[in-house]
Amino acid sequence: MASFAQQFSGLRCPPLASSHLFKPSSAQPKSASLSFPTVTAVGVNSTQVKERQRMTQLFDDAYERCVTAPMEGVPFTVEDFHAALDKYDFDNEIGTKIKGTVFSIEANGALVDITAKSSAYLPVQEACIHRIKHVHEAGIFSGFREEFVIVGENEADDSLILSLRSIQYDLAWERCRQLQAEDVVVKGKKSTAEELLEKEIPLKFVEVNEDNTRLVLSNRKAMADNQAQLGIGSVVTGTVQSLKPYGAFIDIGGINGLLHVSQISHDRVSDIGTVLQPGDTLKVMILSHDRERGRVSLSTKKLEPAPGDMICNPKLVFEKADEMAQIFRQRIALVEAIGRSHDPFTDGLDLEKEAIDRAGYNDIGLSWQRMLLLLTFA
Repeated sequence: MASFAQQFSGLRCPPLASSHLFKPSSAQPKSASLSFPTVTAVGVNSTQVKERQRMTQLFDDAYERCVTAPMEGVPFTVEDFHAALDKYDFDNEIGTKIKGTVFSIEANGALVDITAKSSAYLPVQEACIHRIKHVHEAGIFSGFREEFVIVGENEADDSLILSLRSIQYDLAWERCRQLQAEDVVVKGKKSTAEELLEKEIPLKFVEVNEDNTRLVLSNRKAMADNQAQLGIGSVVTGTVQSLKPYGAFIDIGGINGLLHVSQISHDRVSDIGTVLQPGDTLKVMILSHDRERGRVSLSTKKLEPAPGDMICNPKLVFEKADEMAQIFRQRIALVEAIGRSHDPFTDGLDLEKEAIDRAGYNDIGLSWQRMLLLLTFA
């Protein structure tokens, strides 16, 4: 063993770096570069720690101020805050009217901002006086601002229930009272238990009682007032309702009058349908009015400037209607004056002759009664 060791004692080994068996690792960093990253990492952690400490101190100080002096730095006091709330507070009693703005539309209503702690709700059945399925039908949309009335409260979330329908009803009752006071004739459609008839009829208010929800109108009262205005010789506008072989029925403000075939024109009318049709609008003159039987006799014949104008030029007849009616009334008044002045015990022949001459009739043998009939039915 000793001899073996002695054999190797004189050998010299080269450094490992110079040996071909040594391959330095590329991943092993140099000693100089190892110290710099370590120093940098320590510096970042230190900054973050300091920032956290500073923020923690700020929060601690703020919490301390909230506990010890909560109003420090606030420009108003608690009393000022409560006073501001009282200034913008409103009465939420049922029946109170408030302004609001719709800000959201839903299937069954709309949400309304009334500047309260919570929004209010407008149900679709309270959005309009008419029956509707959606608030859009009542012209309600987001941004719609109007005066509402409080009609209830939702116990689930303490929100208020609003209504436009109640306000509209109040306005409708007020309008009915006004129309009753003015004794105005209004138009309405007659209905039965089965259907609503399309024909409009004149109506007048008889009773308007909002407390009992009672509204009574009368067609008879409106008709009576209309009939009072139907003086003999007056010109009215009517609409042809129906044709019969003997004449045409004319609607004159809810009253049906008969325009007999003999009173259409001075010329003979063989077929009424060639002159008039249902739905035609025309001017007629009142010949007679039986209020007890509700019958009115009409004429266009008396309105003709020349015989036959109603057949060949009805437009001219309607244009000259008032003028021709005035002439007719003057003749009627003249004959009535003759009748009042006629005295069988005095000699009124000269007066009668003069009056009849002015009327355009020279037959002195006619009595004033016959003369009146002649002027009326000529």
